[in-house]
Amino acid sequence: MARKPAARQWDFWIDRGGTFTDVVGRRPDGTLTAHKLLSENPEAYADAAVQGIRDLLGLKPGEAIPPSQVGAVKMGTTVATNALLERKGDRTLLLITKGFGDALKIGYQARPKIFALDIVKPELLYKRVAEVDERVRADGTVEREPDLDAVRADLAAAKADGIDAVAIVFMHAYRFPEHEKRVAALARDMGFSQVSVSHEVSPLIKLVGRGDTTVVDAYLSPILKRYVDRVADEMQGGVSALPADDTIRLMFMMSSGGLTAAELFQGKDAILSGPAGGVVSMAETGKQAGFDRLIGFDMGGTSTDVSHFDGEYERAFETEVAGVRMRAPMMLIHTVAAGGGSILHYDGARFRVGPDSAGANPGPACYRRGGPLAVTDANVMTGKLMPDLFPKIFGPAQDQPLDDAAVKHAFNNMAQKVGNKTPEDIADGFIKIAVENMANAIKKISVQRGYDVTRYALNCFGGAGGQHACLVADSLGMTKVLIHPFSSLLSAYGMGLADIRATREQAIELPYGAKALAALKNTGAALGKDVRQEVAGQGVPAA
Repeated sequence: MARKPAARQWDFWIDRGGTFTDVVGRRPDGTLTAHKLLSENPEAYADAAVQGIRDLLGLKPGEAIPPSQVGAVKMGTTVATNALLERKGDRTLLLITKGFGDALKIGYQARPKIFALDIVKPELLYKRVAEVDERVRADGTVEREPDLDAVRADLAAAKADGIDAVAIVFMHAYRFPEHEKRVAALARDMGFSQVSVSHEVSPLIKLVGRGDTTVVDAYLSPILKRYVDRVADEMQGGVSALPADDTIRLMFMMSSGGLTAAELFQGKDAILSGPAGGVVSMAETGKQAGFDRLIGFDMGGTSTDVSHFDGEYERAFETEVAGVRMRAPMMLIHTVAAGGGSILHYDGARFRVGPDSAGANPGPACYRRGGPLAVTDANVMTGKLMPDLFPKIFGPAQDQPLDDAAVKHAFNNMAQKVGNKTPEDIADGFIKIAVENMANAIKKISVQRGYDVTRYALNCFGGAGGQHACLVADSLGMTKVLIHPFSSLLSAYGMGLADIRATREQAIELPYGAKALAALKNTGAALGKDVRQEVAGQGVPAA
């Protein structure tokens, strides 16, 4: 049943980061309110995003969220990103054409560190590989039909070992997918909960890129589905793609900068779910302020994301994240491990910031959880962060301020080891190192690509961005810094500014000519029809 106009309902825009979860709530009267809480606080709540909604609605812990009060929840999440970084996705079986079992392991034989003597290869995402005795040639000639009985035996063995996700990648299947379709149907009939098929996930030429993307999708999609289910369980009546009276509309931000319904959210589209919202918001708020050239500077608790905007969004279609290659449209964002939670190191000879992070649990030393010294502590030590003006959300009851005494004690101990510097000088030195790391990241996406960064405005956001924006701008020779009223929650704010989007891609291999132009027209029309139906299915009216 269609829902009545949501004039008396809340909307929630949420960014679940590595350290903090940011929530922007739009009240029934249209005014906005902001809320920030730790992404991990197991003593207080199971999920930060759901708890943020409860806090703003005034509900008790554990109380179901009533659909009568909520219009839509739009969320960016690092669930898939963290699972990829920490290699905590689902155990996955790779089914691939016989003779190509090592193809994804070999990859493109690239050596990014050509002079390294100790070469550490990224851990493979799939747990097991089974070769399928099938083959279709490049012209579509079927050389060998798949032996479904042998495939069934491989699938049964994987199922018996607890593997429940399957990635299917056959030679030339992007053009001739019949064999993949048969094997996928068999896997689904046998009860595998996640079956990712290359001709659906990435229907483009090149076995390695298509295969890697399919494996990522199979590896991460179950994690996302469980998270969506967990959020739905907290909401009375569950969630839906369309506005309805008895359910809450739940949407997620994709890496490409568009929103999609929770049930359509796939692992391959989730890698930059949170940061993509920041890019959208950076561009939109910058345009509203009259700037057409912007550098996005998003400094959170775990990392800093930088992006470039000069009138249109920049997207990458082939990229590598955490040593994993994938082909999926995603915002062009450069990340450096320098956030408020980046740990400060002194090895007896030099200072170093990161790349490891204290995260939300235990967090920096000032979080009252016994954590190590981090960039946030350096700002407390130098007086840039004042405990009296910071939210009192720490301690067992979440009602205590930052612990500046623990910070001073830790820096005093470090000063004794260093010997010739005051605690304040040491803290300031660490801040300078972090600033240089972030300035170099911005140079990578601007100066190194031929853009004159001094002609841009620095749109600063993220929980730790305001503390460092002017220092970063000075380091780069930038003269304009934009700080939005919602700067510390701008990625969450971007969820509310983003559009619902759908994308499709398809390879066409024909010599340029009338036949190719006709194929482009027909294929474009078919793909356009698919995406229009997908967007319309999420409640977007036809233009």
